[in-house]
Amino acid sequence: MIRAMVVDDEKLVRKGFISVIDWASFGIVIAQEAADGRAALELLEKQEVDLLFTDLTMPGMDGFELLAQVRTRYPRMKSVVLTCHHEFDYVQEAMRLGAIDYIVKTVLDMDNVDDVMNRIVDRVRWEASSRAAYAPGAGADRDRFTSGEALAFVPLDADADPAELLRLPFAQRHAMHELAGGIRMAQLAPPGWTPELKRELEGLPAARWRTALVAGLEDRPLADVKRALGERLARHLFYAPEPADGRPAEIPYEALAKARPDADAGLDAAFDGWLAVKWALGAGEWDAFERALTDLRPAPERLDAFARALEQEWAGVLLDAEALRRLNADRAPRQAWAPWRDWFRLFADLAQRRMLELSLSREVMASLIQAVRYMRRHAGDKINQADVALHINMSRSYFSQCFTRFAGQSFGETLRGMRIERAKTLLLASDAPVYEIASLAGFEDDKYFSRVFKERVGLLPTEYRSQRGKTVGSR
Repeated sequence: MIRAMVVDDEKLVRKGFISVIDWASFGIVIAQEAADGRAALELLEKQEVDLLFTDLTMPGMDGFELLAQVRTRYPRMKSVVLTCHHEFDYVQEAMRLGAIDYIVKTVLDMDNVDDVMNRIVDRVRWEASSRAAYAPGAGADRDRFTSGEALAFVPLDADADPAELLRLPFAQRHAMHELAGGIRMAQLAPPGWTPELKRELEGLPAARWRTALVAGLEDRPLADVKRALGERLARHLFYAPEPADGRPAEIPYEALAKARPDADAGLDAAFDGWLAVKWALGAGEWDAFERALTDLRPAPERLDAFARALEQEWAGVLLDAEALRRLNADRAPRQAWAPWRDWFRLFADLAQRRMLELSLSREVMASLIQAVRYMRRHAGDKINQADVALHINMSRSYFSQCFTRFAGQSFGETLRGMRIERAKTLLLASDAPVYEIASLAGFEDDKYFSRVFKERVGLLPTEYRSQRGKTVGSR
């Protein structure tokens, strides 16, 4: 049986509360009753109880002070607040002091008493079973979840201070486990997610923490859950949609447990293919690109690297200065997939706008993009305009006409620029002689190479190399 005490300064209210409930049917016996906090503590010195029901506004020692004293002296005792107030401030303060639930005396009646008491008894029994499961010496076979849900708190940046979590009333009532990546997790006691819990968590800075409700955990080994959440929750949560009602993102544990450990395998090839930006030129291609990204779930840093590669690859071709300004207008970290999707959508819109400005069809635009990528890969080879036109299956004359419009300069000028960029990289990466660098960069004559390099870079190749380690790339 659960031994309970009722504390209320109004005798009629106290007696009425005791009489209105069939305590035995819930496995509870009223072992003590008191008129104020001080009298309650004196009785508890003689006979400890399991469950305390206390009013908040009492003369002398009020319910808040009583809760604070009980929390220190009798940490295993569970407390329930009796109040006439429905204001959340009262309840929140009581929860911060360790109360597990509250009862509004003015609305308690026979229609809702069963629900209220069953909820309280479930919580008391859950707490007792949790203590037994995680008590020292309980054994690995009992190191399991006793509830079906857990709240997990995922830091969104390096400034996320765990102390912000520990100040929450929730954290003061639940044991918090620290996982990999700074994630904190606590089992969620019955009745699970409630409006009161939602209000408790509103003080957590959304810019530094994101909360997840992980379900399907009952009887799972704690070690397995901690490992799965530490390794996979942050990325899974990154792609999870944000619920509209303010609830945490709900994630089934099975989805984490079944996540492939080799999820990043093949991403390099996928991102390299996406640099050809075919996904940006049509609705069907965009849909396939979006599905592929959400299926593969690349890490946020991979998305950031890909975005930077897109800007570098297509600056001056698909993207003019205004387009680059728009893409870089918001440099704040993107903490979820949704803002990244918006960024890629903007890139696609800008690419399509460029296609319309050039009056090129989607097929021709994709072919010209393919041509530029082919030229960059083979800039060090002895390629010419005919080779590139053949590679994209376009006549040389039509290719020349379209390419000049697309790149803003002739094929020859574009290829020489690519070769100079290749030469700059080679000069800084090796000590090979200039004539060898010229050949590796696609120039047949090293004197011609030096002249073109000086015209474009402002330095001779040897001068450029001598400034290795200095800022020369911007000249």
